[in-house]
Amino acid sequence: MLTKVSATARSVRGKNAARRLRAEGKIPAVAYGEGQDVLSLSVSPEDVKKALFSDYGVNVVVELEVDGKAAGKAMIADYQYHPVSRSLLHADFIRVSEETKVTVKVPLELSGRARGVVMGGALRQVFRELPVRCTPSKIPVKIVHDITSLELDSHLSVADLNVPEGVEVLLPEKRTVVSVAMDRRAKKDEGEEEKDKKK
Repeated sequence: MLTKVSATARSVRGKNAARRLRAEGKIPAVAYGEGQDVLSLSVSPEDVKKALFSDYGVNVVVELEVDGKAAGKAMIADYQYHPVSRSLLHADFIRVSEETKVTVKVPLELSGRARGVVMGGALRQVFRELPVRCTPSKIPVKIVHDITSLELDSHLSVADLNVPEGVEVLLPEKRTVVSVAMDRRAKKDEGEEEKDKKK
């Protein structure tokens, strides 16, 4: 279910108008994209925060409603917080449609404990986030991959990932995303143990 953001069209712009809006518990916003005119809006900061704090975070797709009428789907392209109070000051919405693919970054979550780690190796996750391209409805909350079978001195590449259908990872297929290598500290300790035995 899409998060709804209710907005009101505004004709007065400028710093004074923005201050009045904030005093009324609203913030200025704009909506643009999809070949339509730029709309100047006022929205509830709580609606925007609710969207941003959803499972999808900055990748959330919202249902815009302007002056009580459906205004299509949009994503939060930008937002600004006050540096001291951390109150939301402004938001930009970019319109999206199911015919248009978008590029976003989604978290890469690893599940399980790699066999190579059990054997004494060190896990290195090269990418915590992955750039992906897909239609708005296909945006995943995250990409999860089980690394239990990952052996010592082996790696996982982009081509090995379990990526949802309709989602394209914008990295070369051979790019390493996770690896397991012998811990250098463990090698050093083993070397010192061998020296002690020879003494």
